Amino acid sequence: MKDSARAHGDLVGQEIAAKILDECVAYRTQQSGIGKLVSVSIGHNPSVAIYVRNQARAAALAGLPFDQQVWNGEIGQDEAKQLIQSMNDDPSVLGIILQRPVPEHLNIRSLQSAIHPLKDVEGMNPASIGNIVYSDVALAPCTAAASVELIKSTGLDLQGLEIVVIGHSEIVGKPAAMMLMAEGATVTVCHHMTRSVALHSRRADVVVVAVGIPHFLGPDMIKPGAVVIDIGINQIEGSDGTRRIVGDVDTDAVREIAGWITPVPGGVGPVTVAILMRNATVAHQRQIAAGWME
Repeated sequence: MKDSARAHGDLVGQEIAAKILDECVAYRTQQSGIGKLVSVSIGHNPSVAIYVRNQARAAALAGLPFDQQVWNGEIGQDEAKQLIQSMNDDPSVLGIILQRPVPEHLNIRSLQSAIHPLKDVEGMNPASIGNIVYSDVALAPCTAAASVELIKSTGLDLQGLEIVVIGHSEIVGKPAAMMLMAEGATVTVCHHMTRSVALHSRRADVVVVAVGIPHFLGPDMIKPGAVVIDIGINQIEGSDGTRRIVGDVDTDAVREIAGWITPVPGGVGPVTVAILMRNATVAHQRQIAAGWME
């Protein structure tokens, strides 16, 4: 690892997110007009409402119009796709955010596929994810992109860096691995069929964890000085009955060994929302390039 890397410690997401949002403001001030981001929630879900509030707050800081829509939880697949198509055709809509989860009777992948790639600010359309294979990462899934942004914030050179990604989901693990390879890193992906995750993670310069298991990664699973990016968001109940949010990393114990670590909450989350706003500005540029607007 390079000596030029910044001081070790917690990778505080708010600091990195603020810089990204400042970039969005700078872009926004150069535009005479810009469309709105449309958040679509299907049915009422308290956890989804929290995400929407965070997105609305970030949009306000970035200077981007933000419209919150809540569709009936009983809506059918065809009707939902028709509504998405109408937003694809609406020049006043800059980007579409489909909040997850959706009701079980709906096919989330089909709905994500219905969002036009140039309005897919979440990077969830299969076409957007497929572009990452060709190192086109400008509209990548936001959480995966946030993990890359956090690693870069350490000042380490990603070229040749040994990185282990634990978890191979379609929206985080796989795209994060491909994005890191595009940066020149050597990437190993571990999953539930990997025989010994620790055998791989202990040799890594960076470990990215997204498995949804509280405190999965312990101090015996990393090498001293490693960067640890914790994408997990898990609710656990304490001995007093109160519930709290923890990550996939045993943060207090791992912090004693790691060089850098993302806290939960406050690490990956704020950067993910900021990346969503950055994706909106990229979508705007691509819509202009496609001749959708002047």
